[in-house]
Amino acid sequence: MSVDVEVETTRTDKRVAAILVSLVLAANNAGAYVLSIVAARLLAPSAFGELSSLLAVLVIGVVPAMGLQTVVALRVARKLQDSGTLLALGLTTSAIVATIGLLLAPVLVFVLHLDSVVPALLLAVTLGPLTLLGLFHGLLQGSGRFALLAGLMALEGAGKVGGSLIGLLIGGDATGALAGTAIGSYLVIFCGWILCGRQRPRKAGRNAGEVLHAAQAMLALVLLVNLDLVLARHTLPATEAGEYALGAIVTKIAYWLPQAVGVLVLPRFANGDDRRRILPAALAVCAALDAVVLLVSVVAGPRLLTFIGGSGYAASTMPVWPFALAGSMLALVQILLFSRLAAGDRRVTVLMWTTVVVETVLVTAWLHSSAVQVVTVAACCAGGLALSGAVLEWRSRRR
Repeated sequence: MSVDVEVETTRTDKRVAAILVSLVLAANNAGAYVLSIVAARLLAPSAFGELSSLLAVLVIGVVPAMGLQTVVALRVARKLQDSGTLLALGLTTSAIVATIGLLLAPVLVFVLHLDSVVPALLLAVTLGPLTLLGLFHGLLQGSGRFALLAGLMALEGAGKVGGSLIGLLIGGDATGALAGTAIGSYLVIFCGWILCGRQRPRKAGRNAGEVLHAAQAMLALVLLVNLDLVLARHTLPATEAGEYALGAIVTKIAYWLPQAVGVLVLPRFANGDDRRRILPAALAVCAALDAVVLLVSVVAGPRLLTFIGGSGYAASTMPVWPFALAGSMLALVQILLFSRLAAGDRRVTVLMWTTVVVETVLVTAWLHSSAVQVVTVAACCAGGLALSGAVLEWRSRRR
């Protein structure tokens, strides 16, 4: 009888932790939307487009953190390494990422048409702590400590989004917002180190190849989530790029809404039998959640842009549903990607990068005369990738 009670208690604890993770992710995403809405209302369309493109690059820049988190979570779930060794790996990875960011700062000034190098340098300084944060996420996620993970995510949202909002309100531009992001991020990693037991780094194991593979695949995914916004900023007039940035918020809503599903199932994917059993249900939950976003975008239409950005966008006729469709497809791609990474399937990386190249070439070379053309390319590429990932998964099950 006591064993049954203990099992039921464990299941209840996991359900509560799952709810906590979902709520915190929703709150963090809501905070990101608030940041976008405040920025859209405070800044001129061209300035808002600048800040949105910089934040999109920041998301791309922390992709190694996502790869690090994925690898660490899977290795902890399989009990392959201790946290001290993994901490050394995280510190090395974060130092490399920050250095690369500093070296590429002048390139961002040219690509995004920035008036100053300062925002690009602040972005690079922020990459180090955000990469290391991926390690702490992975340690908690892989060990199933979802309640602590939810707490760290809540601190992350308060530090990053809260810092950005404060910096935006004080500075009134992208530089102020990114300065706040940097300060908040350093505070968060200190809290993460404490929550994970104040571990000391030990000699790093030979995980560089595994992290690089996961980081490559996650980089391709995050590029696809943000690539259209960067390309729109580079190819469209400033005002239209600012309008596109509002539509991209809908893409983020559709992509982020089911994100808790991936957080919760990734450790289960470490076991092959669990992975094959859980994957269909995870995909179904993602599809159901995003169906709501797609329906709202179809019914509301361009009026949704006015709701998000204010009366300055009341004259917009840009359709919103393609943005929701693109985000929905990418949410499915993320779950399929986690499954293939857990299975050690290297083909998925080729698929991801092929899609990045195709979208980049199509937009930069031909289809960039309007915002509708850019988002149509993004939605079609995301849908094709989701279908290709499903085919890979189906073929692996037939072996």
